[in-house]
Amino acid sequence: MAEEVKKKMEYRNVTEVSGPLLVVEGIKDVAFNEIARIKLPSGEERLGQVLEAETDRAVLQVFAGTRGLDTDLTSVQFTGEVMKLGVSRELLGRIFNGLGEPIDDSPDILADERRNINGDPINPSAREFPREFIQTGVSTIDGMLTLVRGQKLPIFSASGLPHNSVAAQIARQAKVLGEEEEFAVVFCAMGITAEEANYFMQDFERTGALERAVLFLNLANDPAIERIIIPRMALTTAEYLAFDLGMQVLTILTDMTNYCEALREIAAAREEVPGRRGYPGYLYTDLASIYERAGRIVGREGSITMIPVLTMPDDDITHPIPDLTGYITEGQLVFSRELHRKGIRPPLVPGESLSRLMQHGIGSERTRDDHMGVSNQLYAAYAEGNRLRDLVAVVGEEALTDRDRDYLQFSDEFEDRFIAQGEDEDRSIEETLELAWDLLTIIPKRELKRIDEEFIEKYYPE
Repeated sequence: MAEEVKKKMEYRNVTEVSGPLLVVEGIKDVAFNEIARIKLPSGEERLGQVLEAETDRAVLQVFAGTRGLDTDLTSVQFTGEVMKLGVSRELLGRIFNGLGEPIDDSPDILADERRNINGDPINPSAREFPREFIQTGVSTIDGMLTLVRGQKLPIFSASGLPHNSVAAQIARQAKVLGEEEEFAVVFCAMGITAEEANYFMQDFERTGALERAVLFLNLANDPAIERIIIPRMALTTAEYLAFDLGMQVLTILTDMTNYCEALREIAAAREEVPGRRGYPGYLYTDLASIYERAGRIVGREGSITMIPVLTMPDDDITHPIPDLTGYITEGQLVFSRELHRKGIRPPLVPGESLSRLMQHGIGSERTRDDHMGVSNQLYAAYAEGNRLRDLVAVVGEEALTDRDRDYLQFSDEFEDRFIAQGEDEDRSIEETLELAWDLLTIIPKRELKRIDEEFIEKYYPE
C-alpha cells in the first residue's frame, strides 16, 4: 500500500537544476537507484534516476537532459522501481538507443520478463575458468593473442585509429568452433557520431550479422547520462542470452573512454572530490562492476566474452582509463600509430599486446597442436626484425649479415601479410597457422628454436 501511495504522489518542490542533475526536497521513502518520472512545464515526461537519497532530499540524474526544466513548474513522481530492461529472444536482430527504446522502425519487443539493469558481478566462487577458443577471423588475434570464451580482452586504441571498424569486423566474424554452439553478439556503442552509428547499422545489416546480434547505440549529442546506463543494458541482455538461453555471447563495448568522461561529468556536477585526472575516486570500482559481469558460471552452458574498446587520451597507456582497465581485464590488444601510418590495418602491435588466457584456449583439442610454438616463434622473429631495423638506422644495411637480412624481410612481410588484413577478410585458424608457417620459411630453418621438432617435421612447408 505504501508503494502505491508513493507512485501516485507528485513532488513539486524542485529546488535546483544543475547540469544533468535535479534536486527535489520534502520527499519520503525514496531509495538509491529508484526511477522517477519528471513532468516538464510543457507536459513532456522524462525519466530520471536517484543518485542520492536522504531523509527528505533526493538528487536525480535526468536521462534526456535538464533542458526545459525549471524549479517552479516541474513535478517529480517516484515509481518505486529501479531501471529495468525487458528481455526475450526477440532482442536478437534489434537496434536500441541509450534508453533501451527501439530505433530500427520495428515494434517494441514482447518481454518474457523485466530485469534490473544494474545486475551483479559474477561471484568468484561460481566462476568457471575460461578455456575454449573463440575465432575472430583476425590473424593477429587468433594466432598470437587468442581470445578465450569468458575472457575480458580490451582494445587499447587512440583517436583516429580504426578501432570501430575492427570492432565491427570482430563482431560479424566471431564464432565458436562446433555446430552445437549457439552464438550471439551484443554490440554497445557510447558517444559515437551519427555517421558512425549509420556505419554500424548498415554494416551489420549488409553482412547479415544483425540476425544474431543486439545493438545498443548512444550518439554523441545524446545526454551524457545515457552513457552510464547503456553498457548495463547491454550486459543485462548478454546475461539473459548467455545464462538463461545457454548461448555463447560476445559483448563489445565501444568507447569506454566516452563512458568514463560521462562518469566524470556527473561526478563534477555532484561536486565530488576528484581523483586522478579529475575522474571520480570510485572509477576502478565502477569499471569493475561492468567488466566483472563477463565470464562463465559453473553449471551453466552459456558464457559472456567481453571486448571493451577504449581510446587512450593523448595516446597515454598510463592514463587512468587504460591503466585501471588493464588491472581488471585479462590482457590488452594495443593499436599502434606507427603501423597505422604504414597503412597496416588493423594496426595491432603484437609486442605490446597480451592475452593472459591464451595458453588455456589453444592446443590440439581446441585449435592445433603447433599453435603455441608457432606463436612464440612469430613473436621472437618479429622482435629480432624490429631490433635489426633500429640497427640499420645506425650502421646501414650494408653491415648486416645474410641472417639479418632474412629477419628484416620477415618483419616486413609479417606486417604486410599477417598483421594487415582486409575489412571483410575472414581467416580461419587453420589459414592463420598455415600463413604463419609460410612466413617462417623466410628465416633459416635452424632458427626455429621455439617450435618442437615434431611439429617442424609435420607442418614445415617443403
